[in-house]
Amino acid sequence: MDKEKLYQLKNEATKIKPIINIGKNGITDSVLEEIKKQVKANRLIKVKMLKTSAEGENIKTSAAKLAEATKTTLVDVRGSTVVLYR
Repeated sequence: MDKEKLYQLKNEATKIKPIINIGKNGITDSVLEEIKKQVKANRLIKVKMLKTSAEGENIKTSAAKLAEATKTTLVDVRGSTVVLYR
């Protein structure tokens, strides 16, 4: 993905609210299914990860796993919020 498209997606992401919250159970199969469904419907989504959801790893690592598992592109990670795009 080129830088201009990435910049455009980051800009678009500032206007949306997180659709999915990942809690202390972490990244479960049901969470992955819901993310896939939401990305299919909205193409650009935000996912909020609670500090307890990281399971001892940092949020960027979790975000990369999330993107890989849902076949999406990781656009941005800000604090505990992850932006995914398909």
